[in-house]
Amino acid sequence: PAGGGRRGTRLGAALAGARRGALYAQRLFLVRGLPGAGLAALLTAAVASAGADRRRAEQGLLRTRGLPPGKVARLAVVEALLVGTAGGVLGLGIGAAAGRLAFGAAPAGGSASTTAIWFTIAFGVGLVIATLTVLVPALRDLRTRTVAESRHAVGRPRTPWWIKAGVDFILIAGALLVFWASSANNYSLVLAPEGVATISVSYWAFLGPALMWLGAAMLLWRIANLALAHGRRPLARLIRPLTGRLDQIGAAGMSRQRRPLARALVLLALAISFAASTATFNATYQQQAEADAQLSNGADVTVTESPGIRVAPAAATGMQTVAGVRHVEPVQHRFAYVGADLQDLYGVRPASITNATSLQDAYFSGGTAKTLMAKLAAQPDAILVSDETVKDFQLAPGDLINLRLQDSRTKKLQTVPFHYAGIVKEFPTAPKDSFFVANADYITKVTGSDAVGAFLVDTGGTNQSAVSADLQQRLGASATITNVTQARSQVGSSLTSVNLAGLTRLELVFAVLLAASAGGIVLAVGLAERRRSLAILSVLGARRRQLRGLALSEGLLITVGGLIGGALIAWGLSQMLIKVLTGVFDPPPSVIATPWAHLTSPLLPVVAARAPPALVPSTASPPLPRPPAPTP
Repeated sequence: PAGGGRRGTRLGAALAGARRGALYAQRLFLVRGLPGAGLAALLTAAVASAGADRRRAEQGLLRTRGLPPGKVARLAVVEALLVGTAGGVLGLGIGAAAGRLAFGAAPAGGSASTTAIWFTIAFGVGLVIATLTVLVPALRDLRTRTVAESRHAVGRPRTPWWIKAGVDFILIAGALLVFWASSANNYSLVLAPEGVATISVSYWAFLGPALMWLGAAMLLWRIANLALAHGRRPLARLIRPLTGRLDQIGAAGMSRQRRPLARALVLLALAISFAASTATFNATYQQQAEADAQLSNGADVTVTESPGIRVAPAAATGMQTVAGVRHVEPVQHRFAYVGADLQDLYGVRPASITNATSLQDAYFSGGTAKTLMAKLAAQPDAILVSDETVKDFQLAPGDLINLRLQDSRTKKLQTVPFHYAGIVKEFPTAPKDSFFVANADYITKVTGSDAVGAFLVDTGGTNQSAVSADLQQRLGASATITNVTQARSQVGSSLTSVNLAGLTRLELVFAVLLAASAGGIVLAVGLAERRRSLAILSVLGARRRQLRGLALSEGLLITVGGLIGGALIAWGLSQMLIKVLTGVFDPPPSVIATPWAHLTSPLLPVVAARAPPALVPSTASPPLPRPPAPTP
C-alpha cells in the first residue's frame, strides 16, 4: 500500500556509503589543510608588519615634503596590489608544482574547472591578506597620526586587546569543552539492515583541536612577551658567550623588540606543531587503516578452508615453501553452545599467533594482548569471551564456563569446562558479534580433532597478490584465499579507502617551508629594519663578532623557544586528534604512531634558515670609520 513501506537495495546503500565516504575525505582534507592556510596568512602578516615602522617613517617623510594624503594613500594601494598580485601568482605556481609532486600529473581535486575555482579563491584570499596587512595600517596611520608622530622611531608598545580580554584562556577552555563533549560522544558506526556499513561523523569534533591550536599560540605569545619584558638579567647571562660586553645592550634590545621576536617565535612554534601533529595524525590514520583492513582479512593473506574438509595444521608446512611467505599460522574455527546461544570458537596458538598477524591492546579488555595471550598459554583451559557474554552471565575472572562442543569421534555435543580469563572485542577473521578465543591445543585434546579452519599467512606486508595467486594455484578450489589488498577496498567502515599519502607529503613540505621561513624571513626583515642601530653600535666600537653574536642570540632565542613551544603544542594536538580517531576506526588506535623521520626532517631547514640572517650585520654596510682624535 502507498505510504506503507520503504524499499531499498544493497546497491543504493553501498552508493550512499560511498558518497558519505567521499564527503568525509573532502572534509578531512579541508580540516587538515586549513591550519596550514591560516599559518601562511599569519606569516604574510608578520612579514608585512615587520616593515611597518619603515613604511610609517617613509609616509611621514613624503607628507613632510608636501605630498597630499590622497597620493600617499594611492601609493599604499599600489603597494598592496603589487604585493598581493606578485605573491598570489608565485603562490599559485608553487602550489601547482607541489600538487603535481604530491599527487601526480592528474589534478587531486577533480576537474579543471574545480581546480580553477580553488585557484581563484586562493588568489582572492591572498589579495585580501595583502590589503589587511599593508593597506589598512597605512590608511589608519594617515587618518590618526600626525606627521611628527609618524617620524618617531621609538614608542611604547600597547598591550593587545586580546591579552587584556584573556582570549587565549577562553579559546583553550572552549577547546577542552569541545574535546570533552566529542570524546564522550565519539562517532557512530552504524550497520545498515542490508548489511552495508555506513558512518555518521560528528565533524564539529575537529573544532576542539583548532581552538586548542589558536589558544596555545596566543598563550605562547603571552609567555614569550612577558619573559622578554621582565627577564633582561637572565637573558643577558644567556647571551653573554655570544655578545661579550654587549650582553646588557643585547638583552635590552631584545626586550624592546619583544613584539617581533615573540611573533617570529610563535610562528615557528605553529609551523613545528603543524608539521609534527600532521605527521603523527596521518601516520596513526594510516596505521589504523591498515589494522582495520588486516583485522577484517586476518593477515596479509588468509587461506580459508571449505566447510566439511578436514585440514591438519601440518598443511602449513607446504604453504611455508611459497615464495614471499614468512610465516603461516593455523587457526581453528569451531562452534560452541553457551546455554542456548551458539557462538563461534577460535582456537589459537598463543605463543606464535602474533608471528602472522598483529594483535592490538584495543582488541581486548581486562589485560593487554601480550598478557592475555600469555595467560592462554600458561592456563590451557583459559578462554576469552565477548563483553556481551560477560554481562549476560555476570562473569568474574576465574569463573567456570561450561561450553558444549562437538566431539569428533562420537559426533555428539559434550560439556567442556573453561575458565574465564578476559574479554575479547575484536580478533582476526572473527565476526563482529559474540565469539570465544581459546587455546588450540586444549580444544584439540577435548574434541579429539586438530582440524584447522583458516591459515594466516604473513608476507611482510608485500607481494600479497602474488602470494595469493601462487597459493590458489597450489590449493585449487578447495580453499578461499583473500589478501589485505582486497580487504582495503571492501572493509566495512569505508574509511580505509581515504589515502593520506599525498596529503602527508604536501603538508610536510609546506610545513618545512613555513618553519624555515617563519623565523628566518621575519628575523632577516627585522634585522634589516635595525641596520641603523647596528651601524651606531659599530661606530661606538662594537666588533663584527659582537654584532654577529647579537643576531645569533635573536636567532637562537627564536629557534629554541619555537622548537620547545611547537613540541608542546604538537603533543597536545596529537593527543586530541588521535582521540578524534578513536570513534572512526574499529578497533580504535591503542598507540600513537610516531613517524620520527618526518618529525626530525624540519629541524635541519629550520636551523639552516637562521644562518643567513645571522650574517646580516657582517655582510651589510661596513662600519663607519671613527672620527680622528682632535689635535691639542
